[in-house]
Amino acid sequence: MCLAIPGKIKSIEKDKDGYMRMGIVDFSGIFKNINLELVPNARENDYVLVHVGVALNIVDEEEANRTLEYLHQMNELDELYNSTEEITKEETAKQADSIISKMNARNI
Repeated sequence: MCLAIPGKIKSIEKDKDGYMRMGIVDFSGIFKNINLELVPNARENDYVLVHVGVALNIVDEEEANRTLEYLHQMNELDELYNSTEEITKEETAKQADSIISKMNARNI
């Protein structure tokens, strides 16, 4: 099963050559570099749903908290909170490129 986890955007990096729009997202105290290319209207302090390092859409705070509570009840957040792996910006960008290519191929 694939899950999208809600998180709060803490900062957005300025566009850099060779990188997509990236930001730091807070998942209840776990901070990750996330690709924000698919949510161009997202701003700092917005909540986004994230799957494999890519923000898919913006959600309101109430929905984000409700979703986190459901995931917590189902023990689906263990991997997030117990992970010591930190994905580099380059790896996140490669993952995002792959997802976007697949979406374009399917005309999503």
